[in-house]
Amino acid sequence: MSNNQVNSESLERLESEVRTYSRSFPTVFTRARGAKLYDENDREYIDFLAGAGTLNYGHNNPKLKKVLVDYLTDDGITHGLDMWTSAKREFLETLEEVIFKPRGLDYKVQFCGPTGTNAIEAALRIARNVTGRTNIVSFTNAFHGVTLGALATTANSKFRHAAAVPTQGVSFMPYCGYMEGDSSSLEFLEKTLTDSSSGVDYPAAILLETVQGEGGINVASTKWLQGIEAICKKHDILLIVDDIQSGCGRTGAYFSFEEAGLKPDIVTTSKSLSGYGLPFAAVFMRRDLDQWKPGEYNGTFRGNNLAFVTSTAAMREYWTNDSLAKDVQRKGKIVEHRFKQMARMCHEAGIEGAEERGRGLMRGLDVVDGDMADHIVAGCFEQGLVIETCGHSGQVVKCLCSLLITDDELNQGLDIVEKVLKQELAKKA
Repeated sequence: MSNNQVNSESLERLESEVRTYSRSFPTVFTRARGAKLYDENDREYIDFLAGAGTLNYGHNNPKLKKVLVDYLTDDGITHGLDMWTSAKREFLETLEEVIFKPRGLDYKVQFCGPTGTNAIEAALRIARNVTGRTNIVSFTNAFHGVTLGALATTANSKFRHAAAVPTQGVSFMPYCGYMEGDSSSLEFLEKTLTDSSSGVDYPAAILLETVQGEGGINVASTKWLQGIEAICKKHDILLIVDDIQSGCGRTGAYFSFEEAGLKPDIVTTSKSLSGYGLPFAAVFMRRDLDQWKPGEYNGTFRGNNLAFVTSTAAMREYWTNDSLAKDVQRKGKIVEHRFKQMARMCHEAGIEGAEERGRGLMRGLDVVDGDMADHIVAGCFEQGLVIETCGHSGQVVKCLCSLLITDDELNQGLDIVEKVLKQELAKKA
């Protein structure tokens, strides 16, 4: 096989057409370390995708890999249903001491199926069962998963139409910035809750992302988030924060809602929770909300003992102080500065509305045109950078690099984005 050939015949023949990332990145990857991917032709790529935010600590983080290998070598439990194991105990004790207590949080932990959408499904059912109400308030541009309950709270029509059945039980409200000003959407929400003719059934919960990932890196202001929490408290509505992509340090603090001082009733988490890319999801809930009867919500893969081990190691290594949080904010400023420069290039080329947005190392460059964003992604891949798009029409080029990426790697990746952007803008001139 020559250096330019990709041995993908069996993959294309046997894998479902539903696949996505292999279409954007048409090569066969074989290994990875830190912020780098390598294909079977031994070509190197800088990774600004990081498992769609699942690899916050990079590929094959050596500190996490060592504890995982040691655990496997010692014949540690790999699958235990929801039985108690030493790995689970160490995870829960570390979570309480390192994450919950310093933030004044007192949550019970539910281990659900291993993906983010499983955590959303569990959270919705908790809210409905506890309150006796069925409606959920979600928001424009929201993405919460593609299983039917989570899909009902997801706004994007592409995913909703693929359900093949009607979705129900959810009322959509304008997200922060969707309407003019922070307060307008809060006023609209308050009005619908207090007007008996609004057509909105009184909700069990309000579900939100503090930064909408798939929706386009839309950032909710502190004022808006605090306003939502105040509405929830005033009307006895549960607040569910979906921290699946924006949590585990992605925006700087461990939880994305810390900056606004929120204390959600329920938090959903997955993606980088394991720290190593292992399937793992959990729901954190106020103690009084844990009203499940034994076995009422189950599943074969509740919890993941291998993920318990790596998650525990990640918390101990990176979250006993604020060093990583500060470094994420510092690196985030680098991306913010570079993306703002690129947005100005777009303006100079006549693309009005182009902008940078994000928090921490959850950043996006909105180039307005989805086709142009796709061309940028393709061009970046040719130049050795893996990066994806998001937004209602895929118009936002999205940076989700490892939180531990070096400054050199980060700037090399940003140089590639800028180079390809200039090439695309030249074509439009």
